[in-house]
Amino acid sequence: MDYQYVLLNIKNRLATVTVNRPEALNSLNREVIADIYSCMQEIDRKHLADCVILTGAGRSFIAGADISTMVEMEGHEGREWTKAGMDLMDLIENMRVPVIAAINGFALGGGCEIAMACDIRIASVKAKFSQPETGLGLIPGYGGTQRLPRLVGKGMAKYMILTNEMINAEEAYRIGLVQKLTQPEELMDTAYEVAQKILSKAPLATRMAKRAINAATNTDLATGINYELETYDIAFRSNDRKEGMQAFLEKRKPEFRDE
Repeated sequence: MDYQYVLLNIKNRLATVTVNRPEALNSLNREVIADIYSCMQEIDRKHLADCVILTGAGRSFIAGADISTMVEMEGHEGREWTKAGMDLMDLIENMRVPVIAAINGFALGGGCEIAMACDIRIASVKAKFSQPETGLGLIPGYGGTQRLPRLVGKGMAKYMILTNEMINAEEAYRIGLVQKLTQPEELMDTAYEVAQKILSKAPLATRMAKRAINAATNTDLATGINYELETYDIAFRSNDRKEGMQAFLEKRKPEFRDE
């Protein structure tokens, strides 16, 4: 399927999704959100890949919302606008397979929120992060008030959201917002290396691990432990578990078949 604002490349079980509106720093309007949603949904529903890298074209990851499209919105339109963004974040977070954000530049507002919905964040040292919404008379509307405290703690989340301060990649790494830093020219290679590490593992076990970890942030410990038991049981019953253990004992590389 072709998209106006998204480039999709799939090779060797890895999908690379590039938000492609560089003339506007990949800022989000209705069409961009719809394209990202449709692309991610297609990957997920059709099982097109076992890992996804999400990045932006040009010098920006996603520079937040396109304010020119929001300024004249009425109240009900604002609710529809933020609901569409929330639906996109939920889709990314709950996709069957891991999603890696390769953050090449500005990740502001909704762009930072999209990065937070991904499973792993890798940033160029030139990347910048902020939640500038209160300076526009708003609050983060794509899950930022919920995901940011879970990633960096309540105090730092309040600081970022209430001051609108833009932080650099080193600070984002220090507070745990991103997991790896790279030089700009090494960003995509690093993202591919991380993706290959993931792809070398049992696909079913990877999906079950992602589901169990996601559950940890949405439930109490006892419920989460029980969920881990159920997902562990699914993985344990798989042929890939038998292959992985046999390969370990035979000191060879496992040949997983996602079954």
